[in-house]
Order: sequence, then structure tokens, then C-alpha cells
Amino acid sequence: MNKFMFQQAQKLQAKLAQAQEELSSLTVEGSSGGGAIKVTMSGQQKIQSVEISPEVVNPEDVELLQDLVLTAVSEALAKSQELAAKHLGGLTGDLKIPGLT
Repeated sequence: MNKFMFQQAQKLQAKLAQAQEELSSLTVEGSSGGGAIKVTMSGQQKIQSVEISPEVVNPEDVELLQDLVLTAVSEALAKSQELAAKHLGGLTGDLKIPGLT
């Protein structure tokens, strides 16, 4: 590996580390049931909290509650993945690494 490629790889590594650090401080929220269920997730796709409104908890509606939680978690995960793609997507665009640009 020549010196130029090594320097470009170091720049990319530094940008990736910075993007990962930024993602850890960002959050997204998914919800379902008109806000009855809320899930908060970090930009690194770690679920931070699940909030269930007391109005939706009824022993007879366990299946509905499970579906609502699943929908909220899925929405938060999709938003987190979009956030990560936005932060990581342009990292190689300004680097001149042969084969990657």
C-alpha cells in the first residue's frame, strides 16, 4: 500500500469513528396506536426506552398490545437505519481512494 492510500485510509477511519460517535448521541422515536406506544432508539440502533400508555393496557388486549409494540420498534429501527445511512453514506465521496470512488 503506498503512502497516499494509507493516508486516505486513515482519513476514512477517522471519519467513520467521528460518525459513530455522533450517532451515539442522536435518537429517533417510533410510535403506534396514535402515540399509545412509543419506542426510543439511539443512532446506533440500541433501544433506549419503551413507553406504553396506561389506557391501552387491558388483559384482554394482549395481542393488540404486542402488535403495537412490534410496529413501534420496527418504525424506530427503520428511522435509525436511515439516520445511520445519512451519516455514513457520504464518507467516501470526498476521499480519493482508488476503487472506492
